[in-house]
Amino acid sequence: MSPPRAVVLLSGGLDSTTTLAVAARDGFTPYAMTFRYGQRHEIEVDAARRIARANHVGEHVVVDVDLRAFGGSALTSDIAVPKNRTPDAMAKGIPVTYVPARNTIFLSFALAWAEVLGAQDIYVGVNAVDYSGYPDCRPEYIAAYERMANLATRAGVEGTAPMHIRTPLIDLRKADIIRLGTSLGVDYSLTTSCYDPTVHGVACGECDSCRLRLKGFAEAGIKDPIRYRTHPVPSTPQPAP
Repeated sequence: MSPPRAVVLLSGGLDSTTTLAVAARDGFTPYAMTFRYGQRHEIEVDAARRIARANHVGEHVVVDVDLRAFGGSALTSDIAVPKNRTPDAMAKGIPVTYVPARNTIFLSFALAWAEVLGAQDIYVGVNAVDYSGYPDCRPEYIAAYERMANLATRAGVEGTAPMHIRTPLIDLRKADIIRLGTSLGVDYSLTTSCYDPTVHGVACGECDSCRLRLKGFAEAGIKDPIRYRTHPVPSTPQPAP
């Protein structure tokens, strides 16, 4: 019998790429879904394409959803991306890089595709530990969405194939995610995490996402293989004086 299918939300970032590897490890054939949603750049969409090809997914779709029509986020409007925030500042409040209802929208598309594919599992790389305060990355949100999914689908109503929203990274620190991905053979040089990269895809090294990524690689004791304009925190542990 062929392996069961799973839909994996693939942004081209570190977490979603690790999640893709976890889905394959779990015995699924991953079907990757990426969104061109009006974000500041298309570099992450290009990264997702490279990652999907390298991992031989069952299929990779890029869905167009124009969230710039609403704005309300530094990623979908002309609001400046915050730079060089301290860990304490990143831990307080919901930042302007939060895209309103983004995960709800993405998961809804993934749910529709899962029904068509006959898949019972959706993988999403949300994280509730090293994250920037996004409300749709919390365990209670995921649990509520899974309950809704089983009310809203034919298989859920008929009780033949309950839907599962799988979040294998939700309780892991960034360093642990990187160690997990490395153990699964993830090529992090294909990924991008920056909210404000150059036109050539070089990460800024200063936004919240870059800082969390650099900190994770430093704590994991692994060199970050992507390029940065600046390094506000070390990418590898520094020797004691």
